[in-house]
Amino acid sequence: MNGVTTTINVDEKILLALQEDITSEDVTTNAIIRKSTPCSVELICKQEGILAGIDVFKRTFELLGDITFTTQYQDGDSLQKGDLIGILEGDARVVLSGERTALNYLQRMSGIATLTRDMVQELEGSKTKLLDTRKTTPGIRVFEKYAVKVGGGYNHRFNLSDGILIKDNHINAAGGVKEAINMALEYAPFVRKIEVEVEDLQMLEEALEAKADIIMLDNMSIDMMKEAVERVAGRAKTECSGNVSKERLRAIAEVGVDYVSCGALTHSAPILDFSLKNLKNL
Repeated sequence: MNGVTTTINVDEKILLALQEDITSEDVTTNAIIRKSTPCSVELICKQEGILAGIDVFKRTFELLGDITFTTQYQDGDSLQKGDLIGILEGDARVVLSGERTALNYLQRMSGIATLTRDMVQELEGSKTKLLDTRKTTPGIRVFEKYAVKVGGGYNHRFNLSDGILIKDNHINAAGGVKEAINMALEYAPFVRKIEVEVEDLQMLEEALEAKADIIMLDNMSIDMMKEAVERVAGRAKTECSGNVSKERLRAIAEVGVDYVSCGALTHSAPILDFSLKNLKNL
């Protein structure tokens, strides 16, 4: 995660997760292992999928103590059931105390990367790019959005400060599509692009008249979406949102939208299962 760690304090987030799991001590490990005991343990993949979060996995143990992790794998690699991903060596107390937190990150991130890769494959041969959303787990958005990129997807807004996206409630508060866009144009720096969500063709025309940069076609049928893209005719970028599933992706791409956003990438991805097995004292 080198690209992410330059801007986000990842260590702080991992430490919070460790503190959640170890409020005062790992009482089981401390009861069984009374002093530093060198050991080795294997990281094994239990399902086919895409690897994501290997550096976060390693860093979780490093924050607890002296540990060495040896692996030939990197994020984005395809995995098979039974693959030996790597070997941890170090104090058994560090291994056992950090095991669950480290695996939670690895399983969650790899699951997201795997689902993203599956959905991206449905878009192959089209111009449509798959985007994530802000429907992420509180506190670990940085890890989940990174996993989307590992799987071949693209990041939408990282947070509310990252870009202007005018949704239905903003439109209601402003009194209309054109009013909301004009307010955003007046308030925001000129370098900010303005995206607006529309639900029908009348709202689309208002967004085009107000010169929105990106138009989100929200919960539209395939037929309505196709007409909307034809009316836009390149005057703005288009994004499909709502009711997005793997089964609908090919039909959505054939409409010709520039982007399709899918909250399920982060809020509904199943984990990819891993285990730390075969611990041996050295």
